[in-house]
Amino acid sequence: MSKREKGIEMFNEVYCNDLPQPPEKGEDGFFDFMLESLFSELWGNDILTIEQRRLLLLGAIASQGEEMTFTIQARSAMKRGELSFAQLEEITRFMTQYIGYPKASKMRMALMGLKKDFDQ
Repeated sequence: MSKREKGIEMFNEVYCNDLPQPPEKGEDGFFDFMLESLFSELWGNDILTIEQRRLLLLGAIASQGEEMTFTIQARSAMKRGELSFAQLEEITRFMTQYIGYPKASKMRMALMGLKKDFDQ
């Protein structure tokens, strides 16, 4: 399996096949690099689990106040059974002390937008 093929496999696993498929090889250098390095080599190794990587990523995204990416990650975490809605809600509450209420509030609002899809 090529690095690109492994990268696409991990991309689809991490995001539960919810995101559009990447462009064909050579059409977008950004995606080519991302698939072969980020997804093939980093997400694709077994040193950390997908769940562990996801928690790290959620914290990093929250610290930047990036709601759209937080929503994508939170949705995938719930679909894969890595985190429940209640656990994600606790993450946003916990993060208030480290990233501040304004950024954590944005993450909570993003999470609340997912609630209807994952009624518990």
